[in-house]
Amino acid sequence: MEYRKLGRTGMTVSAVSLGCEHLQGKDYETVKTVIDAALDAGINFFDVFMSEPNVRSNIGKALKGRREKVIIQGHIGSCWVDGQYKVSRDINECVAAFEDLLDRLQTDYIDVGFLHFVDKENDWDTLEKSEVMQYALSLKEKGVIKAIGLSSHDPVTAKKAVDSGYIDVLMFSLNPAYDLVPKDRDMTEIFTEVIKGEKQDFSALTLEPARAALYRDCEDRGVAITVMKTLAMGTLLDAKRSPLGIALTEGQCISYALSRPAVAAVMVGMQRLSDVENAVKYWELSERERDHSEALASLGMFSSDGRCMYCNHCLPCPAKIDIAAVNKYLDLVELDKKPADSVSQHYTALGNTAETCLACGACETRCPFHVPVIKRMQRAAETFGK
Repeated sequence: MEYRKLGRTGMTVSAVSLGCEHLQGKDYETVKTVIDAALDAGINFFDVFMSEPNVRSNIGKALKGRREKVIIQGHIGSCWVDGQYKVSRDINECVAAFEDLLDRLQTDYIDVGFLHFVDKENDWDTLEKSEVMQYALSLKEKGVIKAIGLSSHDPVTAKKAVDSGYIDVLMFSLNPAYDLVPKDRDMTEIFTEVIKGEKQDFSALTLEPARAALYRDCEDRGVAITVMKTLAMGTLLDAKRSPLGIALTEGQCISYALSRPAVAAVMVGMQRLSDVENAVKYWELSERERDHSEALASLGMFSSDGRCMYCNHCLPCPAKIDIAAVNKYLDLVELDKKPADSVSQHYTALGNTAETCLACGACETRCPFHVPVIKRMQRAAETFGK
């Protein structure tokens, strides 16, 4: 395992780390198996953004007696309200949710307290002067959190937050599909121009400008980047699902992310023992196996917008639809060509299916990937008959 400095925080973290999101819904034994394997492999850095009570409790139980071995990213503003995940800026909801996190993780401190899901400039402008920010600063002053972080998918908003001086760690969605040149450029032409030898440094030349500026800014300021969506929820590993139109390996995706400026760790989603084993095999790969340049050089034009990443940042839904799950089952039919009747049992088990969609559009305003949720709910209802 390689360890890196977490920017200016004074902490040192494993470069491949554990994104705990997919442990939600798993039983305690599964959660413990994954956490045990991660710790045994040298992973010492966990992201716990989920507000759902059971997963928090299971992680806390699994870590009992070993809390000091782990550096935890815990989120302020990720709340559980009326039985649903909610991004909140209400100070009472945020305080209750963060205190619940401490209680369920059986700890009295969180290493990095993250201002959760800040994707719009006006959201940051409001948040910077809010009671929630004052709460985060007070937690840091008291030592309940050691550093302040922020999670975002938008480079302009993220850079504005980083430039404020408040942010020590940035959790950012970073992978080749999001980083590469603007969509109005022909990527085949770009790569033909840039990649002329075996060891071309194409990264500085092909990054989308706003993202390049953000990464440089973080590097200059000592703000560490922890990476989410390293594998784009696994879609980059499958040519049928990938926004790039080609399949990359997990090693290539990890290598790409770790090669960006300011990146301290990639938070790889793991929900079973094999996921841990696959992630840490990265350190056994040869330089050629990690190399992503040849694969990226083959690209044509692509679009990463409009593809559901199953992150559920679209919630809460007034109809209480698990939008990510509906999109996942729809993708199984549309992208993986599985028969609808083979998926319908899982779809129906959701309870509130796509036909209950109110077409209110609130989900679309929250989605960081510009997914046309209403149209997809309509297609899902037609596909599954409910």
